Amino acid sequence: MTANTETLNEIFEHLHKNPELSWEETETTAWLKAFIESKGVSVRTFDDCTGLTAEIGNGSPVVAVRADIDALWQEVNGTFQANHSCGHDAHMTIVLGTFLELLEKRDQLSGTVRFIFQPAEEKGTGALKMVEKGVVDDADYLFGMHLRPFQELGPGEFAPAISHGAARLIEGSIRGDDAHGARPHLNTNAVQVGAELVMAINGMHFDPMVPQSMKVTGFQAGGKSANIIPGSAAFSVDARAQKNEVMDAMTSQFDRLIHMVADYHNIEISTEVKADMPAAILNEEATAVMEEGIIEALGTDACRPAIVTTGGDDFHFYTIKRPHVKATMLAVGCGLSPGLHHPDMTFDRSAIPDAVKVMTCAVQKALET
Repeated sequence: MTANTETLNEIFEHLHKNPELSWEETETTAWLKAFIESKGVSVRTFDDCTGLTAEIGNGSPVVAVRADIDALWQEVNGTFQANHSCGHDAHMTIVLGTFLELLEKRDQLSGTVRFIFQPAEEKGTGALKMVEKGVVDDADYLFGMHLRPFQELGPGEFAPAISHGAARLIEGSIRGDDAHGARPHLNTNAVQVGAELVMAINGMHFDPMVPQSMKVTGFQAGGKSANIIPGSAAFSVDARAQKNEVMDAMTSQFDRLIHMVADYHNIEISTEVKADMPAAILNEEATAVMEEGIIEALGTDACRPAIVTTGGDDFHFYTIKRPHVKATMLAVGCGLSPGLHHPDMTFDRSAIPDAVKVMTCAVQKALET
């Protein structure tokens, strides 16, 4: 238990009960700003987006710690609402806990620690905005974290890196004219086109040695009149691949598929990539520092090898856009179930103070390198 465990519980409860969607995290940003400023530390906010940064210490090296602050939009107990089913409420709590621990030692810090509270991770665009704002331009190290489902790590287990796969989220539209249900020869049924797309996507094959998947995750067509054949529809596609080059091959074939179906039916189908998260490029130095932090904080029994997961995170844009930054994400085992993005996701909150201990140790070790 850390000295701030009760405070961590209070922080988590507030953030958990007040989720906000990507790019709409205004109250979350304001609350974080007020909390940090109440500790005598100034913050930097932005005129054109949510999120903020704060720092303690001074000089080099600069070690940054990032938390994502947005929530998902999903149906919970029959009602659509914002929901922290990806654990970002816990991530913010861990970073604030690290902030509190290091604040007590600020006079002993041999460098600068920057805390980044990033919006819109779920959209895959928040990290790019923060890069644009220059928040890691002078950073030597960057640490993130993510709760892991029970299938990957057990309670009390931590891994020094997360090897995320690439993720590409695509939205598309089928545009045509409606027709009377008795005259199907007068239009192309958008529902039939959607079914063809699903079957064709399921028939795409790539290197089986590289984990990958592509699936239709949304499809809307038609209205309340069952005797109208819809000519238009909207759909979404989620693509995942463990390697960036496989992702490129998948989406290239998907594009050819879209053109083929559109030409065959003589209709218009358009697509747009709404989020594009790259696969992780692991940094050995940052991973080694995080491993030392786990062992020093919790002992060797708590440390596990780097996690490989097909999930994605826009955290990896920081190192792709700023290659000089040594970055890694702490994998936090916490008995998370039934799984990430499940509306009823739960986890063992006792993992939060342990994660704070690990992150605090890792930051201190990075400052000493």
